[in-house]
Amino acid sequence: MNDAHDPGHGSSPAAWTAVAIMLIGATAGTLFFWFDQPVLVWASASLLAIGPLIGSLLAKGGYGVGGSKTKVNH
Repeated sequence: MNDAHDPGHGSSPAAWTAVAIMLIGATAGTLFFWFDQPVLVWASASLLAIGPLIGSLLAKGGYGVGGSKTKVNH
């Protein structure tokens, strides 16, 4: 594989934050589904939509791969 076209693996604060938010949402949603709490299931599902939005905002703010605010610029 040519390194010039390597898109990277998304290892950045923005990506990790987005994944953490979505993981919390999926885990909480599963528990709330198990305990028959439909309002909280939907609230948890909203985290699955909010996670990528937060990740995108952080990436645009310089916390993405090679961003200006990351410690390691790839």
